[in-house]
Amino acid sequence: MNRFNRVVTALAVAAALAGCGTGQISQSADQAPAVNGTSATVGDLALRDVRIQAVQDGDALEAGQTVDLLFVATNQSTDTGEELTGISSSIGKVSVVGGRSVPAGGVLVVSAPAGPDLPTAPASKALSEVSNASTAAATVTLDKAISNGLTYDFTFDFKNAGPVRIAVPISAGVLSHH
Repeated sequence: MNRFNRVVTALAVAAALAGCGTGQISQSADQAPAVNGTSATVGDLALRDVRIQAVQDGDALEAGQTVDLLFVATNQSTDTGEELTGISSSIGKVSVVGGRSVPAGGVLVVSAPAGPDLPTAPASKALSEVSNASTAAATVTLDKAISNGLTYDFTFDFKNAGPVRIAVPISAGVLSHH
């Protein structure tokens, strides 16, 4: 075997061995989604980007204040619809206004309610013409002070899938002042 053949063979073996290690420890293997909220699954329902949206100006958001609860519920069943029957939390009373159904193969998008800064709730504006989507707004009237950097337990109850408990973070959201 001449020198050229040995070099070519050595390079081929080196390339093959280098390829064996690819993908074993990648930078993106353990990355979380680039959303502010958290997620959970119960039955055929997937809760995604669940978060409290509030602008915290002081040390905490005080009892008596109202904050928004945002999330997307996706029904992965193609034939059975679902319904959100309630949301509870130890930090306050949760009120849901609007649709509560999660159509088969569809979504329920719960976004910030309309207000002076948001004349139309973003979800209802974008999803008004989608047949398998429902929209709602949810608020939490706080019974106790809460603070950024912590999570708070919420229980979502669904008619067929039952309850799911999830630790929900606070997100400053789109209304924060930079």
